[in-house]
Amino acid sequence: MKVSVYIASTLDGFIARKNGELDWLPGADGETDPTGEDFGFHEFLDSVDVMVIGRKTFDMVISFGEWPYADKRVIVLTSKQIRIPSKLSSTVEAKSCHPVELVQELIEAGHQHLYVDGGKTIQSFLKERLIQELTIFRVPVLIGGGTPLFGKLDKDIHFHHVQTTSFENGFVESKYELIP
Repeated sequence: MKVSVYIASTLDGFIARKNGELDWLPGADGETDPTGEDFGFHEFLDSVDVMVIGRKTFDMVISFGEWPYADKRVIVLTSKQIRIPSKLSSTVEAKSCHPVELVQELIEAGHQHLYVDGGKTIQSFLKERLIQELTIFRVPVLIGGGTPLFGKLDKDIHFHHVQTTSFENGFVESKYELIP
């Protein structure tokens, strides 16, 4: 199973402010980016058959009003009890387990492409060397603090640079693949 991250980060490496806000990211409020560009997100999402997100990411996405993942299976990785709206209960579930255990379960269920999102969730999958592909959009803004994309590691994890694309609005997309 392919395991991917597709995420935006500030130049100083944060994926959200300390309060969880994404006001620095155009289009993060669920509205279309002012440029009309989706930066390949819908094509990427179409390639994914299951998602794992953290609780804070779930809380943020649910606040947008319209659920952006349609009927995609979404697992919210959390150690706390959460309320999943009844309209999402057929595709969204909460779990509390180790990333390796979850990936094995998803492989056994026949899933082919997992999208991992959320700061602590991404970090926990990286620590286990489960992320095979990283797509990071650098947004040309410094916010000085917040939720970091990367955290402490027990040992180095090496990636191969695949490609970098720059956009007219200043975003820079870089893709990396895990070196086994």
